[in-house]
Amino acid sequence: MSQHDKQSLQVGVIGLGAMGMGTATALHHQGFNVTGCDIAAGSRDAFVAAGGKSVATPMELAHCHIVLVVVVNGSQVEQVLFGEQGVVGHLAPGSLVIQCATVAPSQVKQLGERMAAEGLMMLDAPISGGAAKAKNGELSVMASGAAEAFNYASDVLDGMAAKVYRLGDDPGVGSSMKLVNQLLAGVHIATAAEAMALGIRMGLDPEVIFEVITHSAGNSWMFENRVPHILKGDYTPLSAVDIFIKDLNIVHQTGRELSMATPVAASALQQFTSASGAGFGREDDSAVIKVYQRLSGITLPEAANDAQGT
Repeated sequence: MSQHDKQSLQVGVIGLGAMGMGTATALHHQGFNVTGCDIAAGSRDAFVAAGGKSVATPMELAHCHIVLVVVVNGSQVEQVLFGEQGVVGHLAPGSLVIQCATVAPSQVKQLGERMAAEGLMMLDAPISGGAAKAKNGELSVMASGAAEAFNYASDVLDGMAAKVYRLGDDPGVGSSMKLVNQLLAGVHIATAAEAMALGIRMGLDPEVIFEVITHSAGNSWMFENRVPHILKGDYTPLSAVDIFIKDLNIVHQTGRELSMATPVAASALQQFTSASGAGFGREDDSAVIKVYQRLSGITLPEAANDAQGT
């Protein structure tokens, strides 16, 4: 696709949080004509400052050919698509909605049917990789939908992702795969926290635990990625505790729909729920370790600025 073609393709991004802002910025920098939409004026202003355009309500994206939905949960997806100011009733027939939020596969299947009834295409395309990879256009996209929708979205998908997995022809398959990923991610974070807490309780140096485990068979991507937050005492949210309460609840809900128990995911969910109940819901998901601090009296590393202040 030429630079001229990219400019003529109107792309909307609903939800300018960490992932949405990164994706919108990456597409803008690659020459796409991007309009961001968010309820928060500060987020809209930040995208405009980065060179993009912004609107306050989804219905104002009626001019877009492709709309990406990068919001927090299923109720927000419903609101931005079909709510009073939703975009669906305003898009031209043949337009494409790329649904990127982590929601229940059963909900996505229903969304696909409703989109088709409106004459719209939809890709079920959850994303993974974090804010940094979003900004660099290097996400992983777990997508399913009709070949026509994939063809229409190909340049935008290439612009936002390092890897696009085409998993099937029907909505729901992409979200099912994302749910497998989120089960593993949530369990690995909770397990990393428990392992660190046990080591600290036994008197091991937290830095040495990290060094040894990251070079041993017990390592995981989440251990390697999240434990440094604990070592720095920095719980600035990159992905919050409450996000994993949402995602692991979707795992639990889907398990109920399938009459399948997910006991390990349920245990991790309880730990995140405990952390949220203790007031850490909006902190980084690695703050799940603070449950053990409360229960076992372990001393966690402090942030450097906290240590200086004491």
